[in-house]
Amino acid sequence: MRITIYTRSDCVQCHATKRAIESRGLEFDLVNLDTQPEAIEELRAQGFRQLPVVIADALSWSGFRPDMINRLRPTQQAANA
Repeated sequence: MRITIYTRSDCVQCHATKRAIESRGLEFDLVNLDTQPEAIEELRAQGFRQLPVVIADALSWSGFRPDMINRLRPTQQAANA
């Protein structure tokens, strides 16, 4: 499963999301909108208006969502490592 988190440096919900995903042993790519502002319009075009935005295969959401984070599972390869 490929997980991407769109965040900003000063976002409390973003930090909470990153910590929760890390605590489950999941790897993710991080896109900081402070340094990559070109991604903002792409997220807005997809209907997102709040950070963080998490995109994981078919799942996507915005905001700190422990219920959605709990639905994430490591890939079989990572689970066996």
